[in-house]
Amino acid sequence: MIIVMKQSATPEEVNHVVEKIKQLGLQPNVSKGVERTVIGVIGDEDKIRIQPLEVYPGVEKVMPVTKPFKLVSREFHPHDTVFEMSDGTKVGDKKIIVMAGPCSVESQKMLLEIGKEVKKAGATFLRGGAFKPRTSPYSFQGLGEEGLKMLRDTADQLKMQIVTEVMDTRTVELVAQYSDMLQIGARNMQNFDLLKECGMMKKPVLLKRGLSATVTELLLSAEYILSKGNFKVVLCERGIRTFETSTRNTVDINAIPVIKEQTHLPVILDPSHGTGYYQYVKPIAKAAIAAGADGLMIEVHNNPEEAVSDGPQSLLPKKFHILMKELKPVCHAVGREL
Repeated sequence: MIIVMKQSATPEEVNHVVEKIKQLGLQPNVSKGVERTVIGVIGDEDKIRIQPLEVYPGVEKVMPVTKPFKLVSREFHPHDTVFEMSDGTKVGDKKIIVMAGPCSVESQKMLLEIGKEVKKAGATFLRGGAFKPRTSPYSFQGLGEEGLKMLRDTADQLKMQIVTEVMDTRTVELVAQYSDMLQIGARNMQNFDLLKECGMMKKPVLLKRGLSATVTELLLSAEYILSKGNFKVVLCERGIRTFETSTRNTVDINAIPVIKEQTHLPVILDPSHGTGYYQYVKPIAKAAIAAGADGLMIEVHNNPEEAVSDGPQSLLPKKFHILMKELKPVCHAVGREL
C-alpha cells in the first residue's frame, strides 16, 4: 500500500503517519520525491484498511500497490533511483557506468595489467570473481580471500570501485570488507537468505537475472533486498536460457525497457555472459545503451586463450578500447554520457 502525502505536508505530519504505521506493526518506507513524499507500507494491509489514514493531516490519498513487488515499483517511487558510490560515482544517472575486468582473479600481475587498461578506456568499476560458481565441482573455484585482497589492492592503486560476487551468507561480511558493490549472481538470484543478508549490509548490490527467471521474479528478488532497508540495488540482464544454441544465452534486450518501466532501480546489461562470444559483445553492448541501459558489465582479459574461466567471451584490452570509443556516439544519440 502507498500513502501519498500532499505537497504542503510538513515533516511533522509525515512523521505522525510513519509513527502510526509502526504502531500497527507495519513497516513504513519513506520516499521523498521532488514534488511530494510517498510512504510505502509493508505488511498486513488489512490493519491499514481499518484505520482511515486519509483523514490524517497532510495525507492526500491511500492507494493499493497493484504489482506483486512493492518497494521496487514505480508506484512507490516514480522517479529513477540514483545513488552515489564511496568515491562519488553516481549510479543510475545520465552518465553510463562501465564495469570491466576478468571473469576470475588469477594473479595480482594480471589483474593490475587489465585494470590499467580498462581504467584508461573509461571503466569506473573493476570486476573480477574471487569466489566462482562453477557447473563442475572440479573447475576453478576462485582464490577466495586472497583474490579479494588482490582486487582491493589493485582498485586502490587505480582509484576504481570493486564489484565482485558473493555466493554464501557465511561470506557476505568478508566480501563486503573488501568490495564496494556486492554481486549476487544468476544462480543465486532466488537464494532468499543471501538476498536478505546483503540487504542488511547496506552496501550497494548488483543483482543478476536468473538463468530462466522472468522479469517479475527478478523484481521480487530485488524486493527482498529493499525490504531489509537497502535501496542501493542495480539490476543486471545477462541473458536467459532458451532453446537457442548459437550463443551461450539469449540476451533479452526487451527486458531493459520493460524493467525501466516497472521499477525505479538502475538497470545494466552484461553482453559477455549474455552472448558467450567476444565477437558479439560489441553490437549487444550498443543495443543495450540504445534500449535504455544505465551501464554495462564486460569481461576483459589480456590472454583469453589461457583464462581459467570464460576466455571465449572476454575482450582483449585493445578491443575494449575500441568498444568504448564506439559507444560514445550511441550514448550521445540517446541523451547519455560515457
